[in-house]
Amino acid sequence: MTEKSFEPFMDRLSRDIRNQLSESLIDVLKQHSLQPAEKVAETFASKAEAPCYRDYISFRLQRYAKSLETITDYHTDPLWQGFVLWDNDLFFEVHEVIEHAWLKQQGKEKLLLQAMVRAAGVYIKLEYGYQEAAGKLAAKALPVLREQQQRLADYIDPQALITALEHCELPAPKLLKPGVMSR
Repeated sequence: MTEKSFEPFMDRLSRDIRNQLSESLIDVLKQHSLQPAEKVAETFASKAEAPCYRDYISFRLQRYAKSLETITDYHTDPLWQGFVLWDNDLFFEVHEVIEHAWLKQQGKEKLLLQAMVRAAGVYIKLEYGYQEAAGKLAAKALPVLREQQQRLADYIDPQALITALEHCELPAPKLLKPGVMSR
């Protein structure tokens, strides 16, 4: 018997856990409390008996807690929140947080947020071995990120992100500049 693996692109329970936990992160950030994510984790406790599910949930809750140490009540900039989540290897959550902001934006800011959603998507796809799909997302994100380097420079070294996406390999780079984590 083969060991079950967490694979949200092929397994419904994996997808449900990933989606519901990441959706709960919006409330986690608003309330500055892990309670919304912990409630989601509790709903899957009896269904998620395989170690891969428990490990995924545990990892996420630990990283949410670590992210909350940096993202305090007054840190509401979704791009900055996304970079904190990125540096904590929470790429699907980057997608979730930035997409909420993207829906409300227009113009160049909307394009930048969309490019960051795609950049996070690159590492979501790479994590599960979808190299070709990751390459397509990177190709869509790169022109905007190159154009918006000055805007990104407030938070990160944009060239590090661009170079990483050009090579489309794991591990993902850490992005926030030293000292920016306490912004």
